[in-house]
Amino acid sequence: MFTLKFCHIPVVKTISKVSFQHFNTSKFLLICGTSPSLAGRTQYFANNARTAFKRATADVRTARRKNLREIIMAPAGESAFSLGKGALAGASVMGLGALCYYGLGLSNQPGALENSIMWPQYIKQRIQDTYFYFGGSIAVTAASAAAVFRTPMLMNLVMKNSWLAIGATLAAMIGSGMIVRSMPYSEKLGAKHFAWMVHSGVMGAVVAPLCLLGGPILLRAAWLTAGVVSGLSAVAVCAPSEKFLTMGGPLAIGLGVVFASSIGSLFLPPTTALGAGLYSISLYGGLILFSFFLLYDTQRIIHSAETYPLYAVKPYDPINASISIYLDTLNIFIRIATILAGGGSRRK
Repeated sequence: MFTLKFCHIPVVKTISKVSFQHFNTSKFLLICGTSPSLAGRTQYFANNARTAFKRATADVRTARRKNLREIIMAPAGESAFSLGKGALAGASVMGLGALCYYGLGLSNQPGALENSIMWPQYIKQRIQDTYFYFGGSIAVTAASAAAVFRTPMLMNLVMKNSWLAIGATLAAMIGSGMIVRSMPYSEKLGAKHFAWMVHSGVMGAVVAPLCLLGGPILLRAAWLTAGVVSGLSAVAVCAPSEKFLTMGGPLAIGLGVVFASSIGSLFLPPTTALGAGLYSISLYGGLILFSFFLLYDTQRIIHSAETYPLYAVKPYDPINASISIYLDTLNIFIRIATILAGGGSRRK
């Protein structure tokens, strides 16, 4: 059945090219056909069009996923590690420049070195105690790492790569550190000193697998770490007293980025493009980050020693103050040793 519709609509310019000799000049007759067969065919063609569009969209999405996967899993080039090396070289130049600038007294503001002339004895004693415990932490860590390396059972335990082992390691490091910080300090040998040695021993056990790199590499890494720490400490001491204390926020953000990169590198091998990028951020970016942390923590220790009340309810705690620069130094050492061992390239 075919029905006719008669509609009167105005003549528009878009159809002015059509001959209107059988139509009224102001209005024309539009014939619109509607029938069951025509409606069915229209619906069929519409469904086909929608299906084709969905298939095309799905194909585009699949191609994009394949391209993204190919990019992520592509073999690593030299660009990721070259950028990391370039950033490290730039940071080293900045560090040397800052050392020369502040060391030669070119700054208009006095640094901690100038202010130390007017320090009373108790401030000097606080800083000396802090660095005494810092040195003690390094010694306990080295002894613990050597002892674990010479014990096959403990070495096999700390070298496990299972998630349970990783979780237990993180829990031991974080838990022992929290216990040390939560205990009150006393000048006499007590529970806090024992917890401090346990924490340093746990950190030594964690870094014990680095002993597999060999004595010459570790010795070079130790000397380089000592040079980096000494140079950065000198910059922090010679710089104005609060020059680096404003970096807390950016350093916290950088720590989150480095931590996320370290976690991501556990899932992606450094032989892939994305894995190499994440590994480079964790290695070179972490070295730069913890170098800045050392500047920040050094000035924070000096500021705390200067401003902490002499007759406070709780005495000044040099153990807690030393933990921050101890962790900075340990992270710097690990990354320097890794770079010297060839971990800073894509050859695995």
